[in-house]
Amino acid sequence: MSKKRVVITGMGIISPVGTGTEKFWQSLIKGQSGITKITHFDASQFDAQISGQVKDFNPLDHFSTKEARHTDPFVQYAIVSSREAVAMAKLDLQNIDLDRMGVIIGSGIGSLQTLEQEFEKYLNRGPKKITPFFIPRIIINEASGQVSIDTGARGPVTCVATACATATNAIGDAYRFMQFGDADVMIAGGTESATTVLGVGGFCSLKALSQRNDEPERASRPFDLERDGFIMGEGAGVVLLETLEHAKARGANIIAEICGYGRTSDAYHITAPEPSGKGPAKAMEFAMQEAQLQPDQVSYINAHGTSTRLNDKTETAAIKVAFKEHARKVPISSTKSMTGHLLGAAGGIEFIAATLAVRDDIIPPTINYETPDPDCDLDYVPNEARKLTVNTAMSNSLGFGGHNASLLVKKFQE
Repeated sequence: MSKKRVVITGMGIISPVGTGTEKFWQSLIKGQSGITKITHFDASQFDAQISGQVKDFNPLDHFSTKEARHTDPFVQYAIVSSREAVAMAKLDLQNIDLDRMGVIIGSGIGSLQTLEQEFEKYLNRGPKKITPFFIPRIIINEASGQVSIDTGARGPVTCVATACATATNAIGDAYRFMQFGDADVMIAGGTESATTVLGVGGFCSLKALSQRNDEPERASRPFDLERDGFIMGEGAGVVLLETLEHAKARGANIIAEICGYGRTSDAYHITAPEPSGKGPAKAMEFAMQEAQLQPDQVSYINAHGTSTRLNDKTETAAIKVAFKEHARKVPISSTKSMTGHLLGAAGGIEFIAATLAVRDDIIPPTINYETPDPDCDLDYVPNEARKLTVNTAMSNSLGFGGHNASLLVKKFQE
């Protein structure tokens, strides 16, 4: 059967560098870091004491006091970013077929905050003090479920949990649903709010986090020789997708078009990437094959680029495998240098960054790139944004457990 074309008409962002898509984008192209000392809890005993916290989000601007109290931040972020995407798309929810509208929003972890709070209640006051909202607050599918309730979407509503590849898989899977006629409109992406005692403590125990606590803004340094770990971030990134026919029928402003999606598994290790990079390379190759693009036709890669020893070396190797001689010519950047790593939401905000690069013909930088690493020897767009015609952009995500996902977005043409 003939596959439908899928376009992007709306976007929504909550991030450490700003709430709202345009504020987020301006921060990125200016090279502004959102990494600060952790204030959610006393982190003085932790090896890592810095994170990318959301700073300009007040739930009471969006929810009643009761709603805010009974809804975890990761769900709040999903709802508010989805509302922004719907508003940007100028989608009239009263005049579309809501049976043909769906939601796929995932999370890598969901709510640790409520788990910690309610377990403390149990220990100190007994089981009858556990809130009846406990389960609805923590389960990951509540992000999609509550966005469905908020918008009235009655089509395919599900969620993805593939660690740090979550949002990329969610957007890619929504794209697939729409290509084969399961929906005309989808809200898709990821959300995360796991900067808690257990979240930070767990990643500290894995020795995965940067300990550059005295220099928060300089701590996330993907591909740099002096990188020492990633920085946890929080927020949400979602896109509103429509079939081309649906978008044109209502006269929507089309931002860009999704043209390729690839996903693979390393089948190797619970946390470490397979050293050759063949898994993520194959995901990139699959995305290019679907888009019918050669490597030299990809204008920009938004890398997973976590600022960890293994990831950055492996992703560099994967790009070399997938892009061959063009690997040294294609501009690559990691916006995690500014936002930190939003875990399950990372692929959402990074796909939006790639889409905005296509829209505006500007590539956001990899900040804090100061000392080249012989194992990471490609063009990482160091420290300053770069004006360049961006016809196509790729966004990569690699997750614990070996999940690899790549999306391609291009300028829309009739």
